[in-house]
Amino acid sequence: MKRLKSQMKKWLLEDRGKIIIDQTSRARVLQLIERLHPYDPGINLVRIGANGDGGYLVPDDLEGIDACFSPGVAVVSEFEMDCFKMGMQLFLADKSVDAPKLSLDASKYHFLKKHVGCTNNDELISLDSWVNDFYDKTETELLLQMDIEGNEYLTLAAASDKLLKRCRIIVIELHNLHKFWNPEFFNLANEVISKIMQTHTCVHIHPNNCFEIVTRLNVEIPPIAEFTFLRNDRFTKRIRQTKFPHHLDFDNTKKHHIALPKQWFTK
Repeated sequence: MKRLKSQMKKWLLEDRGKIIIDQTSRARVLQLIERLHPYDPGINLVRIGANGDGGYLVPDDLEGIDACFSPGVAVVSEFEMDCFKMGMQLFLADKSVDAPKLSLDASKYHFLKKHVGCTNNDELISLDSWVNDFYDKTETELLLQMDIEGNEYLTLAAASDKLLKRCRIIVIELHNLHKFWNPEFFNLANEVISKIMQTHTCVHIHPNNCFEIVTRLNVEIPPIAEFTFLRNDRFTKRIRQTKFPHHLDFDNTKKHHIALPKQWFTK
């Protein structure tokens, strides 16, 4: 019994009243965070969209991008409007709304009343099917902006490498980052992030202040954060970003400000 109790202490971890069996090692979590450290690509960052939720920092490398694919339609679509003003075709998708709130005639953009996910059925469409079925160009540059409340991992896992390579810029709000400590979630997140980073590098991170920073084993993790990735062939230099927040960053909500923990951008 003593041996069993000792082993149980090794297996069980109390976390805010919940009992978790096993956890991802601290070393693996820090290794993934290290891989996500942002780099300066030699291109200034600009803000597209609102000065708040729905606005994102992207490299000022937008000329020549033909279309913006934006799954997840929010109450405001200022990011998409800015992309439209830059000459991009707009493709939006969301099963939960009947139409996006855009001050544009419906003929000026394409809206699909489906969620974007890992398969195709009456409610879901994969990224590849969405692009292939509704966009008739095969070689143009794309911008992918995704905020789909945690479904981004399976969606991106199902996306083809060919499609991701077409995306010059990828902006994703990644959810549940504090669940890196769950081995099953970590493995999925690690695979998806590794897939993106075969061809892209993170250039900016902005924590969403709707939730507090979660700390475990002296590792600080924002549960939700906005990540901007730039395709590697667009870099003119590669220097680690060491100053956060960026002067163009704005809080997502009226809750108190949270800063990106230093572990996410310094050694």
